[in-house]
Amino acid sequence: MTMPHDSSAAIDPVKLDRLAEIAVKVGLRLQEGQDLFLTAPVAALPLVRRIVEHAYKAGAGLVTPLFSDELITLARYRFGHDAGFDRAAGWLYDGLGKAFAANTARLAIVGDNPMLLSGEDPAKVSRASKANSVAYQPALEKITGFDINWNIVAYPGASWAKLVFPGENEAGAVAKLADAIFAASRADVADPIAAWEAHNAALRQRRKWLNEQRFHALHFTGPGTDLTVGLADQHDWQGGASFAKNGITCNPNIPTEEVFTTPHARRVEGHVRSTKPLSYQGTLIEDIAVRFEGGRIVEAKASRGEAVLNKVLDTDEGSRRLGEVALVPHSSPISKSGILFYNTLFDENASCHIALGQCYSKCFVDGPTVTPEQVAARGGNKSFIHIDWMIGSDKIDIDGVHEDGRRVPVFRKGEWA
Repeated sequence: MTMPHDSSAAIDPVKLDRLAEIAVKVGLRLQEGQDLFLTAPVAALPLVRRIVEHAYKAGAGLVTPLFSDELITLARYRFGHDAGFDRAAGWLYDGLGKAFAANTARLAIVGDNPMLLSGEDPAKVSRASKANSVAYQPALEKITGFDINWNIVAYPGASWAKLVFPGENEAGAVAKLADAIFAASRADVADPIAAWEAHNAALRQRRKWLNEQRFHALHFTGPGTDLTVGLADQHDWQGGASFAKNGITCNPNIPTEEVFTTPHARRVEGHVRSTKPLSYQGTLIEDIAVRFEGGRIVEAKASRGEAVLNKVLDTDEGSRRLGEVALVPHSSPISKSGILFYNTLFDENASCHIALGQCYSKCFVDGPTVTPEQVAARGGNKSFIHIDWMIGSDKIDIDGVHEDGRRVPVFRKGEWA
């Protein structure tokens, strides 16, 4: 094992500070006296320090960071006892559940190499992932249910940067990835807070139109795709800033270009092909092609990573059904950058996408008060997983379908119609 070099000098400190401010003031809208729990790779320490500073300036109560490290993660897979891969730190997740119940805000910084586990035993990776998912589920439900304000931002870790820009030296790759992150996150403008206010207003207009239409389903057509996605009863379109049950309006994803809602888990029919690779726990899954019957995937293929895809689909009863459908124009800034980030936070904002697994209870007209039983009755899906993959391109058309069969153009050739 070799120790990574410190390449943080290649990152513009002014823009990094703006990103930290965006995370606290736009992503979280952290409140006076509110505690904050954040996770980050050790490589992201420069960003963590700035976020903590902005959090305390905003009046945070207690900020608690938890760090991960690529070499420590690899050590588990290379030297850990076999039985350990069916276990997770349940005590930690129990504590997170208590923290979220006490209105602690949640911030995640991503930045590790998305392909870190590509050389490890896929069975161990799958077992560890399932154990973590099961242990995390009670705490995760407070996030997917928007009980609290939460946010994800990115830091240009060196190993991730070299994956995205393999032709560059380490410093050059980090500088390029940093610039791409800053541009997508609107940290490269003089007044990023105002830029986010304008962007949220534009997404709000899209949401408003879709919610006024009250579509019964969306019909996607294009190369390899003829898919009808039924929409959950009393669904509500979301996107940009979201209102959490604790009364705080937050931007969960920085960046974000999508409007999204909850599909009906039992009313999805047809076939669909992915338009971008899915990077999942160290495996690149390419050319995904699936067929739905009665809302459930009954056939799944991939030109690469098919075995991993099928393991994911067998996670639980809900993992073959949809928990999200999202609309993103092909002309989004991330799409126009032409960069494959190997990271869903960015790649999902380059393209329309669907997600296998857990739905967002937030995406119902009575989201703040809807019960789990009501979510299920209206078609919302439940699962230990939530995995987005991209199905949009400049060749995809989407029609909104009303309950009486009337059709309204929503997208033509990848753009809003």
